Order: sequence, then C-alpha cells, then structure tokens
Amino acid sequence: MEIIKTGIPEVFLIKPRVFKDDRGYFFESYNTAAFEKQVGFLPDFVQDNESKSSYGVLRGLHYQLEPFAQAKLVRVVQGRVLDVAVDIRKGSPTFGQHVSTILSSDQKEQLFIPRGFAHGFVVLSKEAVFSYKCDNFYSSEHEESILYNDPDLNINWGIEAEHIKVSEKDLNARSFKSAIY
Repeated sequence: MEIIKTGIPEVFLIKPRVFKDDRGYFFESYNTAAFEKQVGFLPDFVQDNESKSSYGVLRGLHYQLEPFAQAKLVRVVQGRVLDVAVDIRKGSPTFGQHVSTILSSDQKEQLFIPRGFAHGFVVLSKEAVFSYKCDNFYSSEHEESILYNDPDLNINWGIEAEHIKVSEKDLNARSFKSAIY
C-alpha cells in the first residue's frame, strides 16, 4: 500500500495494490502490520459501518465527543463520493481547515481520518456503498454535527445545491462557530 499525504498531515490517503486480470481483481483492504509499518501507529478498530445512498445524498459533517471520539478508515465499495474531513481540534494549526478527496470503487483508495475531525461525504454516482472502520463505538449521546454548508468552512461539495439531499438531523446541525468540541 502507498500512503499519500494530504493538506492536513494527520489525514492521509491509502492507495492499495490492486491485482487485476480477466477474472476480476483482488486487493488487501486492510492489514494491521502494513498499516503500522507505513504510518507508525495502529488504530484499534472496533466497529465497521456501511451505508448505501443515492446520488446527491450528503451525510455529515459528523463527529463524536470524548470519550467516544472516533478515528475512521473509509472507502467506497460501490460508486463514487466526495469525502470531506474538517479539523475541529482547537489549537491545531489547521483548525477549521478541511481535506476533500474523491473516493471510488474503481480506484479503491481509502482515507484515514483521525480523532478530532468532523467527517462527511456526498454521493456523486447513481448510488454508492460506503464502508468505514471506527476505532471507538458509536454513542448517540456524544454525537455532534456541523452544518455541511456552513459559510465559515466554505466546502465545495462538487454538485449543485439543488441536488443535495440531507437528513433532517443534518439540516439542523450546529454552525461551525457554535459547535461543541
């Protein structure tokens, strides 16, 4: 696997080695020894999640407060999404900045998002199946959301606003300035 640095050093793209032939393809989606060797640490993933969404569905920007903060390793099993991670670590030199990247089932790349980041994605294909490994368990009492179209974040989601479909919960998310960290 190849580690590709992003504009925020703690967030990185993982490009796996994919072996293709006329029968299809094979790749190793996760290997603890390779991960630790490449990045220097090993998250203890305890929960895997998967969602299926149609074009324009935007999920995010979600995060959890301590003691249930989560690091995530995300990938697209089917389709194509724009994935976004926002640094919400107060005191960080990149606080309020974000990284966005297109993840697709064709490329099979993964994005590692450490604790202290809000995360979201929007579906760019007809539909997408999105998978993520988490290093902590979900807790509804510790879940928070930041409004996906907050002007202070100025995130370009890559599709026209009229095509974006957001849950009621995400429509009522906090502004970046009023978010709890």
